[in-house]
Amino acid sequence: MRLVQTVSELRQCLDGLTPPVFVPTMGNLHEGHLALTRQARATGRPVVVSVFVNPLQFGPDEDYARYPRTLAADCALLEREGVELVFAPAVQELYPEPQRFMVQPPLADELCGAFRPGHFAGVCTVVLKLFNLVRPAVAVFGKKDYQQLFLIRAMVRQLNLPIDILAGETVRAADGLALSSRNAYLSPEQRAEAPRLYRVLQWIGARLAAGEADLAELEAAARQSLVAHDWQVDYVSIRSQATLLAPQPHERDLVVLAAARLGQTRLIDNLELSLP
Repeated sequence: MRLVQTVSELRQCLDGLTPPVFVPTMGNLHEGHLALTRQARATGRPVVVSVFVNPLQFGPDEDYARYPRTLAADCALLEREGVELVFAPAVQELYPEPQRFMVQPPLADELCGAFRPGHFAGVCTVVLKLFNLVRPAVAVFGKKDYQQLFLIRAMVRQLNLPIDILAGETVRAADGLALSSRNAYLSPEQRAEAPRLYRVLQWIGARLAAGEADLAELEAAARQSLVAHDWQVDYVSIRSQATLLAPQPHERDLVVLAAARLGQTRLIDNLELSLP
């Protein structure tokens, strides 16, 4: 495995290489990330993983400065997974001058975007930059960041990028908590409480499958259930998988999305549903 940290080194390594499969990450890798690299390896293409904590997608009061940076440990894990190339640039390498040109995606003010202004513009901009540098044939993103996956797919489609986007299923702990680098922020008591978020989504899914049709009432009940256990809820929302907007009557392919905080730690999760 080779670690490169400059654009020039990256281009040299990619010159003449079969178009790779690409897994972008912010590092501090866990089993969820490693599952994406295994999915990438299954394509039979060389695997390139980026490790970059992107300042453009963090708000002024968010955790950019304290986000865990564990490059040596990340590289050890990726080498064991058979990754060929890791690209871990410094901020100045990807942003040698202020980034004035930005990708402004649709739905950027919905769901997480309503609570993290500018977040998805930062995500889509850095992903497009990385796509232009790595030039992958395939890229893999996890479903845990459902809105991000939706917007990346839309960007690739609408900008005619020659990249196939693969979706990796959310990897969970035994108690149902979706794996996330930010889970490390949780105290032991918060960690014990954290699986409630997924249980609430499962409860909504069960009620929808049983035929309940009042979506607003289900969302409100879910929020109240979390608040009663000291969560600060950003949203619980039932959306169309196809549009990520409010579903049309009788639409069957839905996704329930939620974001909420335990203490200072913001957790997100989702549950896809195909109703009978």
